Parts: sequence; structure tokens; C-alpha cells
Amino acid sequence: MTGRVTTRRVLLVVALTACWCGLWQTVSVANIASGLFLATLIVGSGIGTKGEGGVRLVPLAKLAWIVLLDLVSSTADVAIEILTPTDRTEEAIIAVEVPAESRHHLLLLSVAITLTPGTAVVDVDPSNGTLYLHLLHIDRREATEEHVQDLARLACEALPAAAQGVRP
Repeated sequence: MTGRVTTRRVLLVVALTACWCGLWQTVSVANIASGLFLATLIVGSGIGTKGEGGVRLVPLAKLAWIVLLDLVSSTADVAIEILTPTDRTEEAIIAVEVPAESRHHLLLLSVAITLTPGTAVVDVDPSNGTLYLHLLHIDRREATEEHVQDLARLACEALPAAAQGVRP
């Protein structure tokens, strides 16, 4: 991969750094610095797609908004679950297969899903695009599967991979 600085690479470094801070749940100088270092290392190494395609800001903003809403609502759900004396959790691991065109965005999907409390990606099979998710409430399985498909669709709209030359 060449050392060219492109808008796509800068946005990718910023997005990965934001995800890093989100995973640590703290925005600090140390988290920003380590996130920038790791993101630059990853982007510079050429891991992932070939960097072809573009960035569509409106779908990217929609994706970010949905993840933010997920973060707020799931935090409230987990807080209520913790504060109530009755344990109503019925944990499960489910498999959700994303469409072939979404397989370029498995890392983004994994981070977006795991960032929200109550749901976590425990494994990913990139060969068939399957995400294995841990849920606190199995009765939310269908809604979660539909939500992952919506996130995958928005990821493809926001960060389309080039139609030719990039294989899932």
C-alpha cells in the first residue's frame, strides 16, 4: 500500500480512533494518542479492503446516529436490568449472516454492535459473513437480527467498496 494520504484514510483513522475511545468509554489524551497510533498502523499496513470506493456522508451520519441511539437505549436497558431485583436475562449466542456486500465492513459492524451494552460480538466468520452475537435477552433475537441487517445496509451505503477487484 502506498503512503498516500487520502480523505478516505483520514476519515478511517478518525473513525477507528473514535471507536477506540468508545471501547475504553473515555476520551482522554492517552486514548486518543493510542487510538491514533493503532488506527494509523492498521490503515498504513493495508489490512482490510483495498481502500477503493468512497465515503457517503449522509448514510455515514445515519449510521453514527443509530449507533448513538443504540448506545443510549441499551445503556438504559442494562441499567434497569441491574437495578431491578429480579433477573430477567435469558442469555444466548446467535449467528447472524450479513449479505456478501457487507462482508467488507465486518470490523465496523463488530465495533458498532459491541459498543452497545447488552450485546457483544463473540466471533466472526469472514468466509461466510457470520457474526456470532451474545445477547442478554433471547426474546430480542429477531429484532437484533433485523437491526444488524440494517446496520450492514447502512455501512455499505456509507462506505461502498468498489464493485470490481474487491472480493468478500
